[in-house]
Amino acid sequence: MPQGNGGRIAQTHGVSAELLINTSPTETRVALVEHGMLQEVQIERSTRRGIVGNIYRGKITRVLPGMQAAFVDIGQERAAFLHASDIVPHTECVDDAEAKHFRSEDIASLVRQGQDIMVQVVKDPLGTKGARLTTDITLPSRYLVFMPGSAHVGVSQRVEDPAERDRLKNIVGQFVDSDGGYIIRTAAENASEVELAHDAAFLRRVWKKVMERRRRSGKTVQRLYEEPSLPLRIVRDMAARTLDKVQTDSQMVFEQLQHFVSEFMPDVQPALELYRGKGPIFDLFDVENEIQRALQRKVELKSGGYLIIDQTEAMTTIDINTGAFVGHRNLEETIFNTNQEATQAIARQLRLRNLGGIIIIDFIDMVTAEHKQRVLHSLELALGQDRVKTSISGLSQLGLVEMTRKRTRESLEHVLCGECPSCRGTGQLKTPETVCYELYREIIRVDRAYDVDEFVAYVAPAVQALLEGDEAHSLAELEVFTGKRVRIKPEPLYAQDKFDVVMM
Repeated sequence: MPQGNGGRIAQTHGVSAELLINTSPTETRVALVEHGMLQEVQIERSTRRGIVGNIYRGKITRVLPGMQAAFVDIGQERAAFLHASDIVPHTECVDDAEAKHFRSEDIASLVRQGQDIMVQVVKDPLGTKGARLTTDITLPSRYLVFMPGSAHVGVSQRVEDPAERDRLKNIVGQFVDSDGGYIIRTAAENASEVELAHDAAFLRRVWKKVMERRRRSGKTVQRLYEEPSLPLRIVRDMAARTLDKVQTDSQMVFEQLQHFVSEFMPDVQPALELYRGKGPIFDLFDVENEIQRALQRKVELKSGGYLIIDQTEAMTTIDINTGAFVGHRNLEETIFNTNQEATQAIARQLRLRNLGGIIIIDFIDMVTAEHKQRVLHSLELALGQDRVKTSISGLSQLGLVEMTRKRTRESLEHVLCGECPSCRGTGQLKTPETVCYELYREIIRVDRAYDVDEFVAYVAPAVQALLEGDEAHSLAELEVFTGKRVRIKPEPLYAQDKFDVVMM
């Protein structure tokens, strides 16, 4: 069903783009390529489909006044999270009589444990956190966003022509009824009254189906509405851009897209292609290798400089270094040029890796205020191509750029990678020398606690090599100190910092 950013194929910022859709029985991957370079990649696995936009009949399982939030059972593995600020007055939780006394910080007055509630997912489960919910249900389509229970008509701020804003508002105002109001999307600019009426009628039909399912569900926790599959969502959300091609290597997905766009986005029809090449579709534009590079910590710049990107649970940090770039004039110009180049790379990496939340950028220190301003402006322009909302707070007193990027789904790293069993997510391993000294201390501790004839130490091969090489003298001294023989046995399956001491 057509929801999301929607819109006709149009020249937007002069950016041409291609979508490559790779489908297998277990996974669907979509790559957005602009000017021959991979900019975004989204992955949906059959066992872990995203749920943003889904509408559920849920049940409040816990109310937490200290957090001003509630946990809601929506049938997922983890309970979802509903904050008081996401419960809005015009929903079922707060009637009109209570609306004037509405206080978003008072969760206990808004919901109660065991209460049935209709909610919409605004953020997928991320890491150990459950999905984020809202009671402010919205149903977007190609041109409009339907707001149940509201009589409001709004127009996107990106529609700048006052006459066009008035025209759209007058047309859509006719469609407002007791079911709800609308927000007019940017893609609706210059749309005809017939097209807008078609969208409004479609959204009302969808909403009536949602309400019918809710009535039939009784008090059962149930999904009332599900977002369409990844290929349809992406085409729908990209429709306001210039899409030169939409290529898919699946006959089934190609037919689904044809049916979808013929009904809702006929202007996209000429861009659809079934890929029949001999090689994998992601070999076009070197997409596979670009994805692998997007998982690396270091990002090389063409000038010789580089970025270091570290993703943590609290935030993402990006450090810029000149590296091998020495410039041609002076140090200040070299630093400025490196920072300027880095802004383009940072904007691309944020999109490609889908990094969200708090992001701290440590540009190389600049002396002149003009250079600082120009680098910030360059970063803002580069982020202007990002479909995800970003906000830059400027340079801090420490010379750091603080920004946020809206997080709705897991990053590329979290989708494709898991915690390292050796370092357990720290990115660090104890050196063989450190493990040797820990082994010595363990042998001494056990020798004092028990009556032992000899010891057998099972260690990783790297530790064994050190014990039999540079540390052989220290091991001999340990045997003299304890009066016990210590035999070393290599265990190839052991991580470098793992060892076992066996008493004989």
